[in-house]
Amino acid sequence: MARHTRAAVALLQAGSILNVYTEASHINIGSCLTEALVIHAPHDLRLDPAPLPQPGPDEVRVNMAWGGICGSDLHYFAHGGVGASVLHAPMVLGHEVSGTIDALGCDVKGFSAGEAVAIHPAQPCGHCPECAREQRNLCRNMRFLGSAARNPHTDGGFRRAMTLKATQLHSLPPGLTLRRACLAEPLSVALHAIARAGDVRGRSVMVQGAGPIGLLIVAGLVHHGAKRIVVTDLEDFPLQCATRLGASRCYNTRHTVVEEEFDILFEATGVPAALPAAITRTRRGGILVQVGMFPPGDIDVPIAQIISRELDFRGTFRFDTEFDAALALLAERPEIADILVTQQFPLSDFAAAFALAPDRRQAAKILLSLNS
Repeated sequence: MARHTRAAVALLQAGSILNVYTEASHINIGSCLTEALVIHAPHDLRLDPAPLPQPGPDEVRVNMAWGGICGSDLHYFAHGGVGASVLHAPMVLGHEVSGTIDALGCDVKGFSAGEAVAIHPAQPCGHCPECAREQRNLCRNMRFLGSAARNPHTDGGFRRAMTLKATQLHSLPPGLTLRRACLAEPLSVALHAIARAGDVRGRSVMVQGAGPIGLLIVAGLVHHGAKRIVVTDLEDFPLQCATRLGASRCYNTRHTVVEEEFDILFEATGVPAALPAAITRTRRGGILVQVGMFPPGDIDVPIAQIISRELDFRGTFRFDTEFDAALALLAERPEIADILVTQQFPLSDFAAAFALAPDRRQAAKILLSLNS
């Protein structure tokens, strides 16, 4: 623990102050402290002291185990924001996390201390029109771990320990390790994207972009019985991962032009210049699912081709009820996690992890060991 964290803890234990102000937060006497990975500004990432409240009646305290670095974490680090979600204050990063229950509130049922859990990062409000329609992933009042979409920001899970609502916990299926379980969140995103496409059994499918979400879409398509899965990317390393996950063919589009058309296409790059190719590669009357998040602002879209080819253009955003299915699939096919995770670092070595994570020539998913 950092020197200033130990000093703050000592003051709290001595009862000599009512509040301790740190760079990360305002800490009350009813809290102890933990260590968290806080983004202050672009390229300004620090391990700071953070409050660790005692769990309320419906809450739990979790000793964190593993966290996956997501593309959004990298955007906060590189740019200070993701799309319209811009940092206005320091924020703890991380939403792909797992851990072990340390303490439970008096009203929490169904869990026990020492139990391994995966953490669902979303807290929908439950009363907006979207929640009423059971489209909770579209909640207009959503609080999501490690997100600057709202003010105050919602701190994330890259920390030694945290207190959160018991409703966010999911027990692990037999045999699933905490290390693999932290991938339930991105796999849920992939499974929701596949659900948006409809029945993929026996269909020809292209995944355009073999980042972590694109790779997990490949794994989900194999699980759901797609007949032919073609993957494209600009780097060979992620394409090798896609092959290991079950892709039928992979093409590096720096060197190869793919002229085949597909029943369903998942555009997973989020690069505006890639959209015309995605439209061209989707057969007439086919389904194009936009998975990658485009940058904010207007982009040029060949809408006439979408109309004349009668394409079904579908958006997909986060996930809703797919979390337990993702955990079950990770337990059934542990090789998904083992292929996707290419490196891991202790939390204390976060700088090296964030330096390597954008290098798609050698990294797919990088994990942080949150207890080391």
